[in-house]
Amino acid sequence: MKTSVLKTIILVLMLGSLCYSQGFLKVSGKNILDKDGKEIILRGMGIGGWMLPEGYMLQMSAFANAPWEIKKKIVEIVGQQKADSFWTAYRKNFVQRKDIERLAQLGFNSVRLAMHWEFYLNGDGSWRVDGFELTDSLLRQCADNNIYLILDLHAAPGGQSANNISDYNPAFLSLWESNENKLATVKLWKKLAERYKDEPWIGGYDILNEPAWDLPPTNKPLRDLSVMITDSIRSVDKNHIVFVEGNWYATDFNGMTPAWDDNMVWSFHKYWNSNDIGAINYLLTLRNTTNRPLWLGESGENSNTWFTDCISLMESNKIGWAWWTLKKFGTINGPFNVPPNAEYDYLIRYWKGQVSKPTVEYAMKGLMGMAEGLKLEKCVYNSGVIDAMFRQVNDATTKPYAPNVIPGKIFLVNYDYGKNGIAYKDIISANTDNKSTWNNGWAYRNDGVDIEQCSDAVTNGFNVGWIETGEFLLYTVDVQQDGKYAISLRVAANDAGGYVGMSWDGKDQLVVPLTKTGGWQTWQTQKLGDVDLAAGKHTVRLNLYFGGFNLNYLDCVYAGPMSAGSTDAIPAEFSLGQNFPNPFNPETTIKYAVPVSGFVSLTVRDVLGKEVSTPVHEVKSPGDYSVRFAAGTLPSGIYFYTLRAGNFVSTKKLMLLK
Repeated sequence: MKTSVLKTIILVLMLGSLCYSQGFLKVSGKNILDKDGKEIILRGMGIGGWMLPEGYMLQMSAFANAPWEIKKKIVEIVGQQKADSFWTAYRKNFVQRKDIERLAQLGFNSVRLAMHWEFYLNGDGSWRVDGFELTDSLLRQCADNNIYLILDLHAAPGGQSANNISDYNPAFLSLWESNENKLATVKLWKKLAERYKDEPWIGGYDILNEPAWDLPPTNKPLRDLSVMITDSIRSVDKNHIVFVEGNWYATDFNGMTPAWDDNMVWSFHKYWNSNDIGAINYLLTLRNTTNRPLWLGESGENSNTWFTDCISLMESNKIGWAWWTLKKFGTINGPFNVPPNAEYDYLIRYWKGQVSKPTVEYAMKGLMGMAEGLKLEKCVYNSGVIDAMFRQVNDATTKPYAPNVIPGKIFLVNYDYGKNGIAYKDIISANTDNKSTWNNGWAYRNDGVDIEQCSDAVTNGFNVGWIETGEFLLYTVDVQQDGKYAISLRVAANDAGGYVGMSWDGKDQLVVPLTKTGGWQTWQTQKLGDVDLAAGKHTVRLNLYFGGFNLNYLDCVYAGPMSAGSTDAIPAEFSLGQNFPNPFNPETTIKYAVPVSGFVSLTVRDVLGKEVSTPVHEVKSPGDYSVRFAAGTLPSGIYFYTLRAGNFVSTKKLMLLK
């Protein structure tokens, strides 16, 4: 009888254990497991600016940064009642079901919600409903799209840093200066955990975003508060992951160990530094010594090149990530850019002291226009950002950015999607020192290519500028008919001495000197030469030398039939040549021949067989080709390159010496 009772108790305990963990994200040693018990890499987007609008997101940083400052400015211009109406529309339009559906389509599997305590808790300790309702709605949208929602306390009572990101107001005590604020934070997390404890699409609780305070070197106050919050969560919720951040913007984990919970993850943030193993070695050590996973809870605000390199570094080390942030005004480095309106622009200039005060009606029109612009269908989609975050992480090939039809004009800001050194080359392509500007014109695209507004009579609105020797641009073009084409360049040369080299389909280039036009926006047409082109897809690469000029477009005009005998002989067989130069640093050229149309792949692998680059991965017409291979950050050593086309496979060795 006693044995039977004991077996029943054990069975109940086992079933209970299965019940509380089934269907939830879960920590297993150094990994995060999904609902099916499989390792998962979280690929997330931060919802910043929804509950906590920051000045730079709204183009207000010159006069208002923290949310409380922004709200004050708006009340001063339109009054409290109209301000409330604006914020209601703002929050309604900022995140809708279509936004979450789009994130799922783009490849994201998680969302990190930046929460403000004041949406959930009143100053007197009573509960508010609006924050919970917003969170409930977002959770339903995420669950319907198989996206995990991670709750992030971005602004704790009093503020966990003396910065706008925590909505800190120096007139009041911070989180660290008030025991009452700490207890309110613990109380809030217990309430949230109580509400969402049974929700499998809650990915976890990011308990305190970017604490940044002059705490003791051991960070004991942060560890003590983090343990208190965890204990309050575990008193009602044993299902969900707790994400724990270090001091100084989630970078300093000194004194935070050992781990105090079996289901916790260390969350770090990474901005404006290098993307090599040295940048995260201290974090890998933290993971190894505590046997708890890492999660890059926030990153972004950089170039597409940096995005690709950072995500590659994370995923190769089994670290998930969440990018910052979904929507901003006047952005090129976020997925969605909210377009400006004239009234809101005037309001910004008024706040800067540049124009007279607008009427309430005019100001309200600008604000409501801004709220309307937040709708997904009104936003400008920065496709290059997403291409860099997903495709380019594992794919070194290029893709057309625009149709680029010949005959016709090819606007030179429409170079191919792809990595720096493959689709384009720019000397400064990322911010790795917290001061570099990768796109000096801050317009149109988020690669290293410098782009500005163009005043030429014929333009798509933008031109390439700030050109330096050694930079290049690559374009995939679609030639409509066989023929000879006269190629000319629309250029504004402030100085003499610049050159452009034009190379079609990787063949020898034609180098042409550029004539001084008299100004950076003084445009002239200069001939580059004639070229015979067969109908179909081609690539043209512009190699740029010495600078001193801006570029608008190539004009490709049909000039008659191909020259007699101009069609290149079709190779008799597949072949792969030895790269030249060899050894090389940092670039080398690989030549190959294709006798029939078909899919061609050229890959480069290290001595362990790991693929490090894919210079070619596309359908090729018959012909002789050459491709430049840029070693980038690869270490010196022996590498092997392999050509695969149909049944043809050939491998050769190359040597990189740095």
